[in-house]
Amino acid sequence: MRKEVPVAVIGLGLMGQALAGAFLRAGHPTTVWNRTAAKADPLVAEGAARAGSVAEAVAAGSLVVVCVTDYAALAGLRPLIGAVLGGKVLVNLTSGTSEEAREAAEWVDAVGAEYLVGAIMSMPQEIGTAESFILYSGPQAVFERYEAVLRALGDGVVHLGDDHGLSTLYAGAGVSLMWSLLNGFLHGAALLGAAGVDASAFVPFARQNIETAAGWLAGYARQVDDGVYPALDATIESHAAAMGMLVHESEVAGVNASLPRFVKDLADRAIAEGHGGNGYAAMVEVFRKPRV
Repeated sequence: MRKEVPVAVIGLGLMGQALAGAFLRAGHPTTVWNRTAAKADPLVAEGAARAGSVAEAVAAGSLVVVCVTDYAALAGLRPLIGAVLGGKVLVNLTSGTSEEAREAAEWVDAVGAEYLVGAIMSMPQEIGTAESFILYSGPQAVFERYEAVLRALGDGVVHLGDDHGLSTLYAGAGVSLMWSLLNGFLHGAALLGAAGVDASAFVPFARQNIETAAGWLAGYARQVDDGVYPALDATIESHAAAMGMLVHESEVAGVNASLPRFVKDLADRAIAEGHGGNGYAAMVEVFRKPRV
């Protein structure tokens, strides 16, 4: 009979509770700790062990999963767990930046432990299901050793590479795409709404446009990687002209034009930098430079 890996879960907010519950359902001995001890009550009722301190929790697990408010909260736990973390694997599912992830990796290494960073791309109720999706980065060998245990959190498990900051960077790129997509839809809904069109009527057209744009991504990626941006359909100058029309259309309709105006400002910067005759993928050169 296979011996299940003992897991400790530190931090029992909505996501932390979901993580601990998934480990329990998968049969892993699970020890939990939270600053507010009462948050552990439902998990203890399900069979989790309640730790009297965060150090006690860490000592109980071979795999230590941390999901706290932010990296500042994690830093506050370091003096309490450093002495008992050696020889274990810390999986940090706390939201933060790639810089914070890499700095934490140096501390984990210094105390003699191993480290994986995860970015949860799902809601708490999806944890432990086929809909769960979590990105991991850190040493490949460590990930492979514990992959089966981490799959208790859901089938959607992706390892991105040894760089501890990659999962956070991918998550940031993902939400950048999400916000851009959603803001574009909502601006379009506002524009059409000014003409009496319901947002629900916009959805089929929006889906078709999203699918069309998604089909361009592989080609754009090749251009970005090669650094060559042929104008296969339209130049950035042509796009900028269309953006100007959308700004005007929004203003005439009495709709906030900040989004299309911002997009046109980016295109104008690309044109000023000499990319006006290039294809739209050349906009990446604008995003590669900080605005001064």
